[in-house]
Amino acid sequence: MELSIMNCELLATCSALGYLEGDTYHREPDCLESVKDLIRYLRHEDDTRDIRQQLGAGQIIQNDLLPIISQHSQDKALFDACIRLMVNLTQPALLCFGKVPDDPTVRHHFLQVVSYLQAYKEAFANEKVFGVLSETLYNLLQLDWEQRQEEDNLLIERILLLVRNVLHVPADPHEEKNVDDDASVHDKLLWAMHMSGLDDLIKFLASAPSEQQWSMHVLEVTSLMFRDQTPELLVSAGQTRSAQEKQRDAQELEVLRQKEQAEKRSRTLQRGTRHSRFGGSYVVQGLKSIGEKDVIYHRGLHNFKNYTHDLGKAVRRVPKRKQQAKDTEGKRRSALNVRLFLRKFCVDFLENCYNRLMYLVKEGLVREQAQQHDETYYLWALSFFMAFNRGNGFRADLVSETMSIRTFHFIERNITNYYEMMLTDRKEATSWSRRMHLALKAYQELLLTVNEMDRSHDENIKQSANVIKSNIFYLMEYREIFLTLLRKFDETKQPRSFLRDLVESTHLFLRMLERFCKGRNNLVVQKKRVKRKKGRKKTTAIETTPEALEETWNILSEALTEGAVPFDAASETPLEEQRTEAMVRVQDSLLNRLGPEALGLLRAAREVWPEGDVFGSADVEPEEELELLKQILFANLPRESEKPGMEEEEDGELEVEEELESVRVSETEFNFLDFIKRFANPNIVRPYLLLLRTYSQNSPHTNHCITRMLHRLAVDLKMDALLFQLSVFCIFNKILADPSAAAYKELVTFAKFVLKRFFALAARNSKAYVELLFWKNVGAVREMTEGYSKEGSKKKAKWAPEEEEELRTLYEEHRDSGVPDIVETLLPLLSNTSRTRRQLVAQMVAMGLVDSVRDLKKGTRIILWTEEQEEELKMLFEEFRDSNDILGNILKKVTAKRSRARLVEKLLSLGLVSDRRELYKKRHRNPNAQRKNSPMDCEDDDEEEDDSEESEEEEQERQDTLIKVVTLARKSCITCCQQLVMVPKLYVFVTGMSGPLLWLQNCLNRTADDREEEGSSQPIPLVPLTEENEDAMEKPSFQRLLQKIGVRAPADEQESFWRIPAKMRPSQLRGAAAALSSSEEPLAGEQGLEGSPVKQGEADSHEQRSQALRALLLARKRKPPGSATAEHTEKKTSTKRSRAVLLDSDDEKGTLL
Repeated sequence: MELSIMNCELLATCSALGYLEGDTYHREPDCLESVKDLIRYLRHEDDTRDIRQQLGAGQIIQNDLLPIISQHSQDKALFDACIRLMVNLTQPALLCFGKVPDDPTVRHHFLQVVSYLQAYKEAFANEKVFGVLSETLYNLLQLDWEQRQEEDNLLIERILLLVRNVLHVPADPHEEKNVDDDASVHDKLLWAMHMSGLDDLIKFLASAPSEQQWSMHVLEVTSLMFRDQTPELLVSAGQTRSAQEKQRDAQELEVLRQKEQAEKRSRTLQRGTRHSRFGGSYVVQGLKSIGEKDVIYHRGLHNFKNYTHDLGKAVRRVPKRKQQAKDTEGKRRSALNVRLFLRKFCVDFLENCYNRLMYLVKEGLVREQAQQHDETYYLWALSFFMAFNRGNGFRADLVSETMSIRTFHFIERNITNYYEMMLTDRKEATSWSRRMHLALKAYQELLLTVNEMDRSHDENIKQSANVIKSNIFYLMEYREIFLTLLRKFDETKQPRSFLRDLVESTHLFLRMLERFCKGRNNLVVQKKRVKRKKGRKKTTAIETTPEALEETWNILSEALTEGAVPFDAASETPLEEQRTEAMVRVQDSLLNRLGPEALGLLRAAREVWPEGDVFGSADVEPEEELELLKQILFANLPRESEKPGMEEEEDGELEVEEELESVRVSETEFNFLDFIKRFANPNIVRPYLLLLRTYSQNSPHTNHCITRMLHRLAVDLKMDALLFQLSVFCIFNKILADPSAAAYKELVTFAKFVLKRFFALAARNSKAYVELLFWKNVGAVREMTEGYSKEGSKKKAKWAPEEEEELRTLYEEHRDSGVPDIVETLLPLLSNTSRTRRQLVAQMVAMGLVDSVRDLKKGTRIILWTEEQEEELKMLFEEFRDSNDILGNILKKVTAKRSRARLVEKLLSLGLVSDRRELYKKRHRNPNAQRKNSPMDCEDDDEEEDDSEESEEEEQERQDTLIKVVTLARKSCITCCQQLVMVPKLYVFVTGMSGPLLWLQNCLNRTADDREEEGSSQPIPLVPLTEENEDAMEKPSFQRLLQKIGVRAPADEQESFWRIPAKMRPSQLRGAAAALSSSEEPLAGEQGLEGSPVKQGEADSHEQRSQALRALLLARKRKPPGSATAEHTEKKTSTKRSRAVLLDSDDEKGTLL
């Protein structure tokens, strides 16, 4: 049965509604029941929407429902039922079918429903119908909340939904072929709403505090009212044209006139002098046809310049997935009376409704109280009304709700979300692209409004604009958004209008950023670096053969003696059931060669299960612990069978891939030119050239934005070779050959500049013409302009024999200098200053000066051993091998100073010792050891065994003595710092810098006060605010003074200022400040640098150091051989280390004096 023919039951139901006689509608007695029956029919329609189509074909809305609500609106029940039915019948076809169908049959039904909706919309363009709806809505809104029933709220919502559905119906392009300023069906509908007063009710709903629940409905209706409008047309409605508009129209007319004259001249030149019957045929010599013969041309010679082999060929069909996306936005100029009332609506809406309505809608979106994709209405309203406000005498207070960083963040987050969904949901990529375009236009409008605020005469508004600009320029997300959108532009999913708005927004952002940077010397911005590491953890099949276990133990023995961090081994299962499991876990850690974890697990298990000494006794020695771990490693422990769900790989290896992502946030100084360099990328240049192809259709502003960006790359960055590409030259050729090229002066000038640069390069580089076929990155551009590097030259640079000898000599001179980074030391000393760090390191490894690149890591001390040094080490070891402290004696006597760890590694590698425990001090014994103690400690051990109380008293006295040692050492260190500054040599550094010295002294005192008050410390930068202090900070002499008193230089490129380290205590800071203040007297004159104050200070310093050494010797004599608990041992070790560090530093400073 055809759907256009109504079935019997549906026809009978429609007939029972009533009939229209003239302009009067006569309803039947069971009219209400018939309307309800139609509602029930619509609930049970099939996928083709057969009921909806039959009712549309029967024109039930035009002939029955609209006359009923117009003439019988007093019947409340019937009116409500008719509104319910019309809301159902007018709902968009996209909601009925879910999406635009792909099947031809279902798509036919879809288009049929759309055609019926268009007929409904034309029928609703009636002032009487909207008058009834407006009157009903007005009466309902007059009721207070106490008087309003649930049915009243439902009727209000249904009326708003009905208006929304009718406004949503798309225009019929085949029926409505109206020109601008002519009234379309949508204009008639808007005029009917205006004449009925419904637009005033919409503004009341948007502004009334008691009606905030309808905010989303009001925003939807408002957006659909302005669907075909532009803010610029509404602003200029009813106003005389400005001089700029007249000039722009005159330029457009001039361009059209020039094109027409050029076409006329072209036709005149193509017209031959002879009759067309005598055109003739020509043989084109040198141009082969399909065969071996020359091409025969059968047309006039004036047409030969357009000849190609493609003439007459069928146009190649472009696949649908590769076709360019089409623009769906259609703009037209409505009738003048409609534009005038819409303009007044915009003015009233901005003054009374905008801020409140946008706040309510934003809160609903943030709290997820709205429906899916409702944020698109918010984005549209933001861009439309803010653009109208800019054009209609800008007032910042009218749009204050949406001028905030929160709004920038909301839009940026939506743009990112839309882009991700466009990639994942490929079937709906076009819809997601449209939503992203709305978000981009909203972001562009925010930038335009901020730019307008910056040009305001009100200082408060300008200050607010500066605050917003500071935030959006500081955060990386807002700076990178345009780079990302340009790099990821896809012409198959995003239309040309999106690209146009993107290019214009990027131009505006860069112009604002450039102007913002010009007024500031140092702009600090946030920088985020995302590190993604893909690691492969391989769990290999463990070999349990005796040889493999022995090898495993040899590797673990050293790691286990270095100690491990204990951890809690408790889990959810009962403790007693974990004993066997814990033993197995210890064995697994040993098998996987995780020594510290195994040791920590063993100690934790010993605390949980102390009974039976299963995991060793509480006072177990380190040697016994090692032996116990060895027994566990070689033991045959019971293990549970593998779970049935586990499957092993054939090769016996389980590979686990894990992706680690960490975001590192830091601050850095912003450089605008460096930011522009990121646009020098073929993936970013291509979208610009894609838009440049349609230069004749672009607005002058769009062409200016394109030219300005290409000018930044070609001129500012000197990367003109980036545009040396054949497709770019084709566009330039089209522009230069355009008859109306005079209208594109900027483009013509730039094209001539690029072509001139190319031909100049082609004269030097014969391969430049071949390079035209390829897009080039920055490296290829550099090679094309500066010369090509030979194959393999990037991996290894050539070194002349003289340069190698020079490097060897410099290395021999500085290898034992003890500099932190020998590579940085050698680089400036080379005669060839163009050498890079990487080239120098590679050459040093190739020449055998160092073993590997790891020995030359940046920031580490180079550790190299010569044959003489190795022989010296062997001799010293033989000399002190029987002493109590082998390593300490070697450290004192060795010529090349090395760290303790490096000496241990070298002794092990030379085979002088087999275990690093042999190098431990022999007086460090465990108190529970059964072995005989050394003669030095025998007396103390006997006293400890005889009387434990006396031992505790001695321990307390020893700790008091150590505290005195630390105090004296600190005082000695401070005194040494003071004397160090007062050395006569340092006065040469600071001659004539009394002002900077006073500033430095104040900084040190303030930092000391702050650290005493807060109790915490962090590095404090020294920021010079005056020109005198800034000049002093740049002088090497002043920098050496800063290093002497302990101020740290900038660590890397992210730091710009010297910093007071966090480890400097307030007493040290005040001592350094006092030393600076005492240095003023010698600076003032040339008197007595060797006077009595210095000598007295030296005497005091020597006396304090003597007291510290005597206290240290006393503490060593009275020190007990060990400790009963691990906690006491840790305290002893930490105290000893701090004491040693203080005394060492004191000794070093003493040697300087």
